[in-house]
Amino acid sequence: MHVFSRVDEPYVPAPPAPRWAVRAAHAAALVTLPTGVWRLLLAAGFPAGYTATGYAAMDATGRGAVYLVALSVVSEVLALLTLGLVRPWGEVVPSRVPGWGGRVVAPRLVTAVAGCGAVVLTLLWTPFVAWWALPHPDLTDTGAVVVGLLYLPLTAWGPLLGAVTVAYHRRHRASPSPNSATRSAC
Repeated sequence: MHVFSRVDEPYVPAPPAPRWAVRAAHAAALVTLPTGVWRLLLAAGFPAGYTATGYAAMDATGRGAVYLVALSVVSEVLALLTLGLVRPWGEVVPSRVPGWGGRVVAPRLVTAVAGCGAVVLTLLWTPFVAWWALPHPDLTDTGAVVVGLLYLPLTAWGPLLGAVTVAYHRRHRASPSPNSATRSAC
């Protein structure tokens, strides 16, 4: 299976993404922001809802701060990749990317990776709905509510990614183009 192929013939893009899919992709990119900002506050030294004992136990300084910042950045980058399912750079790597620029992205691979990501995210975050039923001794009462509200949008990340992935798959499966041989060979 080839991940990329050179655009040797005129590339005909898939039909544009439906408006709902574009909106869902943007929403998927935004649902990680509240938790990312919260983690950055923790890394900057703000207890952000934790009790003094809970914050100290979490060790949000040094390596803990690096972990919190890295987790926030990686989460947002992964969420932003959802936009590739509704944008041209999800079909052809932009020419400004060294080594890969101008290559066609294999739609089957994109669909498989995004589909697996949607399943993993759904399985990972759906149990978070039960947050309200669990005790949180390291958080203040207000902090538990705020953290719950900040993490709750993540339960939508997997389903949003799944819906956008289905739209991507349908657009690429349904588009008979001159480069369909490249697409079906992937």
